[in-house]
Amino acid sequence: MSSPSKKLLERLGVHDDEIADNEANGRRNFLRKTGMGGLALGAMMAAPLGETLEYTTQGVNRASAPGDLKITDMRYATVMNSTGRCPVIRIDTNQGIYGLGEVRDGANWRYALFLKSRILGLNPCNVEMVFKRIKQFGFHGRQAGGVCAVEMALWDLAGKAYGVPAYQLLGGKYREKVRLYADTPEVDDPEGFAEKMRTRVEDQGFTFLKMDFGLRMLANIPDTVVNSNFWDINRQWDMSPGSYGATEHPFTAVQITEKGLDIMMEYVSKVRDAVGYEIPLASDHYGHFDLNNAIRLGRAVEPYRLAWLEDLVPWKYTDQLAEIARAIETPVLTGEDIYLKEEFIKLIDHRAVDIVHPDLASAGGLLETKKIGDYGEDHGVAMAMHFAGTPVSFMANVHCAAATQNFIALEHHSIDVPYWNDLALTGGEPMIEKGFAFVPERPGLGIELNEDVARQHLDPEDQSYFRPTPEWDQVRSWDRLWS
Repeated sequence: MSSPSKKLLERLGVHDDEIADNEANGRRNFLRKTGMGGLALGAMMAAPLGETLEYTTQGVNRASAPGDLKITDMRYATVMNSTGRCPVIRIDTNQGIYGLGEVRDGANWRYALFLKSRILGLNPCNVEMVFKRIKQFGFHGRQAGGVCAVEMALWDLAGKAYGVPAYQLLGGKYREKVRLYADTPEVDDPEGFAEKMRTRVEDQGFTFLKMDFGLRMLANIPDTVVNSNFWDINRQWDMSPGSYGATEHPFTAVQITEKGLDIMMEYVSKVRDAVGYEIPLASDHYGHFDLNNAIRLGRAVEPYRLAWLEDLVPWKYTDQLAEIARAIETPVLTGEDIYLKEEFIKLIDHRAVDIVHPDLASAGGLLETKKIGDYGEDHGVAMAMHFAGTPVSFMANVHCAAATQNFIALEHHSIDVPYWNDLALTGGEPMIEKGFAFVPERPGLGIELNEDVARQHLDPEDQSYFRPTPEWDQVRSWDRLWS
């Protein structure tokens, strides 16, 4: 034991044999034996501050010296997933520890590397300060991906520096494991799709499901959709200018006929019959039509008691969503493309949603997403979480979900990707079991990327794996938003 610590114990009235016991058995056993055991608070307060701090913090791992951490580099590797490209970033420091974050699925790593010059030299443990410095460079949808990736990596770093899991830095946890909902895209055969959904429950153990059903299943059936002679409703994900996919819902003049609704409801009915009514069954991806048809659809599905109807119209049409929410019984949900809490606050204040649905990789990261959930909780609105990336972003979501009381379920979009679980190193513990994610007690996000597996699934057009990025080191603009 160091001399100052011994002097302090002697001053506090701890005898030589007890000091020897401490040295022999370690501080943990010593404190258990003494119960702080006779170390009078008054005596400790009377001791010199330096000696007191040395004693009370002697169990802290100082290898990382959190107060002296500085960001020295940012690098990336783009991993392929079920939803396409998922760029993972690594923020390095002057002390050898690093943090992992993830740009949202389908976005570009440049959204993050663009920020490198703005954060070099800063202490990564000052998460909120760094976030406020860079948040002006994010926007809704995938454009938020860089800011959110950096924020994730900072929490990973801070947790590692202080030796605690990320959820602890957010205020602690409400749950030991996080409920997942299984997202399963539609297939043409309703019986086959229903069987797949049954497998999700009976074989894979999921307790919450989500299905897609929309206009695409009507594309080749006459008299099911009005205005399909102009729009190709199969092109929902086509963003070419002037295409159906690039035209917002109120502007397509598409309507669903009664025949079309009947076919869609048959599809929902078969799934509901396969999984039963004990399982929550949510829905998504209906196509682009206006609020009147959204209300018709919402009323048609009411007998099947769906957990929610997702993104019936774009999230920014607050008044339209409020009108839909008042007209139907099924909960209305949106939010996966919203950046920052302000637009969620608007939706909640207008009672335009029953459930908020942020994607942590667009919403602003762990802390901003928790703030969104907390605001919803204060106003009687629950929070589900959208996710479709690699285990890096997944685990950021798990920590946030654990720390947020009004959380319902987190999306898992890569159940059928055979290598997905192998992308993460977890110290031998499973990430997921029977439809639940375990909240890790390891520092930071609690996982590391499995280099061997990640290298096998890099973007075919970019095989970079955390190479140095000096070309992004220099700030070349004046970024302040006020004079």
